[in-house]
Amino acid sequence: MNSERTQNLKLVRRAIKPAPNMSISADVLRTEIRDLIIDVAEVKAMGDDVEFKDAGIDSMMGVEIVSAIERKYGVRFDDEELGNVNTLNACVAIVQTKLPA
Repeated sequence: MNSERTQNLKLVRRAIKPAPNMSISADVLRTEIRDLIIDVAEVKAMGDDVEFKDAGIDSMMGVEIVSAIERKYGVRFDDEELGNVNTLNACVAIVQTKLPA
């Protein structure tokens, strides 16, 4: 990982604080997760149903994205869910099941 990318990741990690038991609308959640993916993966845009691999996001970057989502929302993805994290919509759906209504 280059030093600029490492530095950016450190800044993102510091800015993301867990917020357990928070209630959030689906639209806000989608926007926040989209922004998080764009920041962590350093992509210009992220469509709702675009496969991560088609956006140039490899498995290691996927792990960083999941880790950032877990920290931000105070949730944990189980092994089965990790296998299904391949689009923005998939991330949003999983997080929605873990946050209070």
